[in-house]
Amino acid sequence: MDQTARTRTARRRGLAAPLALPAGFGALLVVGAAAAGSHGALSAGWVLVLAAVIVALGSAVAEAAVAPVLGIIGWLTVAGFSHAPYAQLQFAEPGTLRAGLIIGACTAGGVVAGVIVRRVTGSFTLWIVDVSDDGQQCGQEKARPRRRIADLSGGIGMRRVLAGVLLVGGLPLLTLGLSAPGLHLDLGDDLLIYLVAVVAVAIVGGFWPAVLAAIVASLLVNWYFTPPVHTLTIADGKSLLALLLFVTVAVTVSSVVHLAALRARQAARSTEEAQDLLALAQTVLGGEDTPAAVLRYLTASRGGRAELLEKSGGQWVRVAASEDTGPDGDAAGAGPAVRAAARDSLVLEVADQQRPLSPRLLDGLAAQVAAALDRDRLRTQAAQAEALAEGNRMRTALLAAVSHDLRTPLASIKASVSTLRQTDVDWTEADEAALLATIEQSADRLDALIGNLLDMSRLTTGSLQPFLRPTAIDEVAPVALRGLDGGSDLQLAVPDGLPLVLTDPGLLERVLANLFANALAYSRPGSPPELRARECSGSVLLEIIDHGRGVPDELKEQMFEPFRRLDARNADPSGGTGVGLGLAVVKGFLDTIGGQVTPADTPGGGLTMRVLLPCATAAASSSVSVPATP
Repeated sequence: MDQTARTRTARRRGLAAPLALPAGFGALLVVGAAAAGSHGALSAGWVLVLAAVIVALGSAVAEAAVAPVLGIIGWLTVAGFSHAPYAQLQFAEPGTLRAGLIIGACTAGGVVAGVIVRRVTGSFTLWIVDVSDDGQQCGQEKARPRRRIADLSGGIGMRRVLAGVLLVGGLPLLTLGLSAPGLHLDLGDDLLIYLVAVVAVAIVGGFWPAVLAAIVASLLVNWYFTPPVHTLTIADGKSLLALLLFVTVAVTVSSVVHLAALRARQAARSTEEAQDLLALAQTVLGGEDTPAAVLRYLTASRGGRAELLEKSGGQWVRVAASEDTGPDGDAAGAGPAVRAAARDSLVLEVADQQRPLSPRLLDGLAAQVAAALDRDRLRTQAAQAEALAEGNRMRTALLAAVSHDLRTPLASIKASVSTLRQTDVDWTEADEAALLATIEQSADRLDALIGNLLDMSRLTTGSLQPFLRPTAIDEVAPVALRGLDGGSDLQLAVPDGLPLVLTDPGLLERVLANLFANALAYSRPGSPPELRARECSGSVLLEIIDHGRGVPDELKEQMFEPFRRLDARNADPSGGTGVGLGLAVVKGFLDTIGGQVTPADTPGGGLTMRVLLPCATAAASSSVSVPATP
């Protein structure tokens, strides 16, 4: 329920009793005092008219609980101040019964008129609704909630209200004490003592017990201490004024105490709601920014269950729920559900809360969970968009590879084959050998390119399943050199007694083949690359060293990205695939088999690729860091 709805709800209830009753009571007493002070100039008819108008207006603008009390006071005013002697209740007069009927009719008419006016002005009030088990849809307005004792007592509590009523019962005892022989107090002293008693009742029991105490105290003072005593007649005008001021002050003080208690309750509730919203904000900012996290916080702090429902296809579908909701969608507990709308198609439903939720806090929680849902969906959409962008980049690179890097070796193969098949030219053995070598090199290049493309597709789709077993480096490294142009130039330095490594031999072969191809392509003539292997703290370290141009430090991390070719390493087109997949495949395969790869500078120029593999006897130590180059 928003602020406008709450304002309309307050208008439906009318002016609160602590404000309306003192004003109406004071106005009626002023009418009575004017009739008594004018000594008949203000006739009985005018007293009845003025009292009826005050009662009707008060009943129309105030809440319903004020009307009966105000009607009784208005009738007493007409009965006591219509004729001399004033301030004496003359129930036997013929006009008293007629005045009672008129005042009663004005009271009822004022209540009805006030209800109609407030209904018309607040006809668009929004209410939080209860949802029954028969599938009642959200948004259906339910009946206005009934007023509770706490609403009438300002939140003081039923026990304190009863204690205040019991204190009212002590006023006759106070009267007995003040009437004791030998105690000589004037009327002003008696009124001050009774005023203290009424204030005490207001502090303990709130507004309505204090109003009762003020009425009882005024009657006791009038009967026992206002001449002539033991009658309800007041002979002295000053005594009448003092008694009227006493009643007015007593009711006003009671209303102030009531409003103070009400404001204190509202402040405590607002503080509690602010603390709850702050804790919720800390939960969201702490990383749990999901609708389920907000609902879990709600049930953890307030108990019960909570669900977030979204309207789809004319039905409410659950999109998030607290942990207390079962897998079938039915939550534990049989309490009535309450819904708060975050927007037209999204509502928060709560039930069985151990601590009540105010409409304002419930609206805040609904807004928070709706915002969390929106952010969660935006994150999902962003991830999907990123995946689509990555897929588009991959497809664009593959298209470039197919359009250029695949067609280049195919064109070389076709040209060489077409040349060999020409019948009008006699080729020497040297020419034929050169053309066949071109075909072989282009086929090897094509095979390496297609192999890397297939390997990258396996890594991208997650279909790679390694088979780890103890493997010797000196068995895999020579196989990885087969088919590489200039592979015989690469020097292998694998010491005897090197421990076996726990790896997949086929994947390790592809790793070494790509690293060897890079090293062969980028080494300077006369400085062949080499492979060095050694044991290192429960792991085996492989160093593939070339003596080429090297790679700047700021580009070393980019080497392992798919389809990345660095300008600082311009290779011979005949060596390598030219697509930029080799090192991406190396890193992907090593991550799969539990290895690591780190680039480093070669002393004297070049690049050293360090590969760390776990030993078969110490597989658990695969996280050992790569040592620095000695």
